[in-house]
Amino acid sequence: MKRSLPLAMLLALSLAPAARAANEADYKAAYATAEAASKEAAGLRNQWTTTVATLTAARKAADGGDFDRATAAAREAEALAKASIFQATTEKEAWKAMEIR
Repeated sequence: MKRSLPLAMLLALSLAPAARAANEADYKAAYATAEAASKEAAGLRNQWTTTVATLTAARKAADGGDFDRATAAAREAEALAKASIFQATTEKEAWKAMEIR
């Protein structure tokens, strides 16, 4: 019985879908979403410099044809932008809790 467990795990892993490589369309979609979130953060006056740098890295990777790295960087930039939006909206109200009454 113990010997069948590794075999079952190998079988399950072999049936799992293989990760596919990102293509230019994947990159463009991820970049557009990240850029929109970054613009929203800028509108809130809370755009992080790391977001801009990560978007630049994504564009550079795409220009070099490395769409896997470009897509990953664009998704990271989106996460950073969303975190900065969360920070801006949270801190907009958080100061009231610190106000001396």
